[in-house]
Order: sequence, then structure tokens, then C-alpha cells
Amino acid sequence: MSKKGKGVRAKERRAGWFFLMPATIMICIMSFWPMIQAFITSFKSGKGAQMTWANPWNFNYSRILQDKIFITSLKNTFLYLIIEVPIMLILAILLAQILNNKDLRFKGLFRTMVFLPCATSLVSYALIFRSLFATQGLINQVLMNLHIISENVNWLGTAGTAKAIIIIALIWRWTGYNMVFYLAGLQNIDYQVYEAAKIDGASSWKTFWGITVPLLKPVIVMTFIMSINGTLQLFDESVNLTNGGPANATITMSHYVYNMAFGQGVGHFGYSSAMSFVIFIMVAILAWINMKVGDTRD
Repeated sequence: MSKKGKGVRAKERRAGWFFLMPATIMICIMSFWPMIQAFITSFKSGKGAQMTWANPWNFNYSRILQDKIFITSLKNTFLYLIIEVPIMLILAILLAQILNNKDLRFKGLFRTMVFLPCATSLVSYALIFRSLFATQGLINQVLMNLHIISENVNWLGTAGTAKAIIIIALIWRWTGYNMVFYLAGLQNIDYQVYEAAKIDGASSWKTFWGITVPLLKPVIVMTFIMSINGTLQLFDESVNLTNGGPANATITMSHYVYNMAFGQGVGHFGYSSAMSFVIFIMVAILAWINMKVGDTRD
């Protein structure tokens, strides 16, 4: 390469860094610096502004292993993750496959209807579900009119049903969001591939597993990682639907972190920071595993 070409390349690199610098600085100030400060805080104990270095240094992290409420929140979060994420992603990919049919009429209307829950405010939709499943709510009235139940059920006051409602609410809220990603991926697949499979006598089911799923694998891995990340940090549904109850039976890890830092006025910022970093490590490990499993490059 000539000196002139090298000079142009150098100018392009400098121009690139010049345009990236404002965003890079903001990310460092707004994201990485708070993360570093939170990590330092996780080794401190005390309340509010009167925090001191913990003795021993790993006091907050060892406390996590003995905290029954945190263990409960961990179990709850992974229960939501194991049940909700697969159901939500399977529904999303099936809906995307149906709504990608070129012969389907009113596709735009149906796509909008499926996506609308995602556009609903987190607080609003949680309050709607809370009113639907209230003791005197619509669900109980319908079930009683159909003679399925003989008396009102306290859906949100029982641990098992309250967890089920949170899972249902999550599926309702986020299925359309993931469907959009799958729909975009499907529209990048040449329709002639499906026509060729049809000519070869492949059934719809074989076409789905043999063509659609393999070609959508990068999108599936991405949505899986995002869904795991979001579920491990689940907060709004636990707070607005059940407030963690009954007796912390539905509380999530992020909800408990908030309670220890702000919600109950206790101000245990060191312990909350330690729990936050445990969640961060979980998210990082699961994301790494998913990326390794989904990476098909040689």
C-alpha cells in the first residue's frame, strides 16, 4: 500500500474514533463507572452514608449463601425462567411463521394485535392482570358462571397460582416482542427455498424443522440470551402484580435487591451491590453458554 493510501486509512480511523468518542465517554460515565463503584461498595457494610469496609472483606458475599429470602428469590426467578422463556419463544416463532404467510389476509392487523401487549406500559398491564385475577375480578366471575369453580379463588394470595399468573403475564407481554425478531428473520429467507422444499414433497412440519429453524438459529440464540437476561433481572411483575407475596413466595432477585437498598428503608447498599454482582455473573455465564452452543462457526 502506498504512503498516500496509508495516510487516508489513518485519517479514516481518526475520524471514526472522533465520532465514537462522545458515545464511548457517555457509556463509560453512565455504565462502567457506576459498575466499578457498585463493585467497590459490595465490599462495604453499614447503612447509608455510614458505610465502612466489611470485616471480613467477603462478608456480604458469604451472607448471600445464608440468606433464605435470597435463596427463595433465586428459586423463583429460575422457575420463571425455565417455564416462561421456552413457552414464550416457541409461541413467538410459531406466530411469526403463521404471520409470514404471503397468502394471509390482514397480516398487518394481526401482527399489530400480537405486538400491542409489548407496547403497553409495564405498570399498566400489571395492574390490568391484578384486577382480572382479583378475588372479585373478572376471571373468578367467568369461572363461576361456567360452574368451573364454586367460590372465588384468591389467585394472588396463594403461592402457586400467584407464580402462574406472573408467568402468564410475562408470556402475554413479551411474546409479540420476540415475534418481531423472528418475523424479520423469516422475511430474509428466500421464499424460493420453501417452494423447492414443497416440490420435493417436504411436509410443513419437515420444512419448519429442516429450513426455518436452522436458518433462524442466530436470531433464536439472540432472543434466548435477551430473554434470559430480562428474566434474571425481573422486577416489575414481582413488584406490581404480587409485591413479592404472599410471604415472599413470588419475590425475584432484583425485587429483593431493591427492597434491601430502598424498598424497606434499610439502606443496605453494600449487600444489595453484592447481590447485584451475583446476578450479573449469572447473566454473563448463561449468555456465554448460549453463545457457545449457538456458534456454528468452525
